Amino acid sequence: MSASPTGKLKVTGRVWVFGDSLTTDDMYPPDAMELDLPEAAKHVFYRVRPGWAGQVQPGDIVVAGRNFGLGSSRPVAALFGQLGVAALIAAEFNSLFFRNAVNAGLPAMTVPEAASAFRDGDTATIDLATGTWRNESTGAAGRVPVLPDLVLEIIASGGVLPRLAEQGYLPAELADVLRSPTVTAAGQGSGA
Repeated sequence: MSASPTGKLKVTGRVWVFGDSLTTDDMYPPDAMELDLPEAAKHVFYRVRPGWAGQVQPGDIVVAGRNFGLGSSRPVAALFGQLGVAALIAAEFNSLFFRNAVNAGLPAMTVPEAASAFRDGDTATIDLATGTWRNESTGAAGRVPVLPDLVLEIIASGGVLPRLAEQGYLPAELADVLRSPTVTAAGQGSGA
């Protein structure tokens, strides 16, 4: 599997480190669910790090510990997309959350030592196609199992809906529209 023109399989960015057991409620508070996507994105991580959504920059990477994304099927990946988050690294993902990230085309890598390998402000590089990760600030690096080709293809396409458009199952002219965080959020449901 090689990276597509979107370059989503290899990502380098500034790191934000969070702890263990972050739930979808922590990421997307219930009171934000009534807001439109750009406004709701301003509330991401408000419970655990108030003001974070105003500090994160396009291209940044979220790093977390174990049980990342535990909870309901809220469209958190779409909110991360709205904020410009380029990738996720966690010691362990909730399986539903991980699948929602894949469906949204958001690169996600399981790195068991993630929480100890990175600090806020470090620069990380992940390459899903090779299963490699590196902390560019400290030199720490490692390798994890490569995701299945189908999962890599979905991420490289920008999500499951754009991939279906690329394959002719949906109108090809909609591929770019289908990559938008708003469409991704609608496709993931409210999670209520």
